[in-house]
Amino acid sequence: MDNQRLTRRRVIGALIVLVVATVVGGSVALRAARKGQEAGANAPVALEFAPGDLAQVEMKALARWLPVSGALQPVNQATVKAKVSGDVRYIAVREGETVRAGQVLARIDTADLEARLAERVGAFESAKAQLAMAEKTSASNQTLLRQNFISQNAFDNSESSLSVAKGSMKSAEAQVQLAQNALRDAVVVAPLAGIVAKRHVQPGEKVAFDSPLVTVVDLREMELQAAVPSVDVPELAIGMPVDLTIDGFGERRFSGRIERINPATEAGTRAILVYVGVPNADRSLRGGMFATGRVALATAVPVPTLPQAAVRTEAGQTFVWTIDAGKLVRRIVVIGRRDDEAGRIEVKTALPAGAPILAARFDNLKDGAPALVRAPSPTPVKSG
Repeated sequence: MDNQRLTRRRVIGALIVLVVATVVGGSVALRAARKGQEAGANAPVALEFAPGDLAQVEMKALARWLPVSGALQPVNQATVKAKVSGDVRYIAVREGETVRAGQVLARIDTADLEARLAERVGAFESAKAQLAMAEKTSASNQTLLRQNFISQNAFDNSESSLSVAKGSMKSAEAQVQLAQNALRDAVVVAPLAGIVAKRHVQPGEKVAFDSPLVTVVDLREMELQAAVPSVDVPELAIGMPVDLTIDGFGERRFSGRIERINPATEAGTRAILVYVGVPNADRSLRGGMFATGRVALATAVPVPTLPQAAVRTEAGQTFVWTIDAGKLVRRIVVIGRRDDEAGRIEVKTALPAGAPILAARFDNLKDGAPALVRAPSPTPVKSG
């Protein structure tokens, strides 16, 4: 009986130990499984890129453009100034009005000028009368000299008086001409056809000789004055076309051509001024508008290039993303010229030959992240 009880106790104890061991083992296994799942969840996922997302460095000849910019100015303009002094009687035009060549712009009071002209005319008539008297005296003295009634000295004195009278009459005649010119100059006319840009005086103001009265501009031909580095000037020539955009006109393009090139550099800048003519038949352009343009230069030799989308700039650094040994690598690069029409940019930094470079925009990329290139999909074979 006692042996049976002892045996039962041993059996129950063994069962209890087995159950505890099973529970402990299951708990350890469950923890191990959870750790494996967590490790798998935290493991970085390799980024896949399609062949179309990648590019390689290619040797290409980039189109070369020389940028130019500056303010537009009318080629023909004039500031009409007073040729006589006096009170402005009236001004016939205002800013923005169109005028034709020879049109009256202003009149200056002529009362003093008319009085001066009358004075000069009187002096001329007096000089003419004195000349007539001197001529009669000379003719009479010639007769008397032949008859020996006067001496040679007396005759010479009369001839001298005749010469003085002739000179006085010519001087008086010139003074009359000057007075007449001044009277004509009191009427101010436009020297060219155009638009009044500024009226400098008002009616009733007294103006001195050479005072500005009216500024007239002709908008049919505009000119851009641009400073160009002297190293680029040898590639420029008179007549080269210039493609321009002008502030305020949106996407509208204007065509110009190089008209003149300054023969000397500007002091302190080592730049040379280039003058670009811009036709303005519809007069839509105005003086002072800012223009930006470019001149097409000769194509250079092929250089290493990448698509512009492959080159990125952040925090002042220019870089590209490459895939090397299954990982993303961020490489700093130095860039050169751009060809916006071709969408390519020169890369001066040497990159691994044949290295795939991301040419599409992707966000949140990290240096060293796993990356691979997806194999291109096979082209389906058309059944016959």
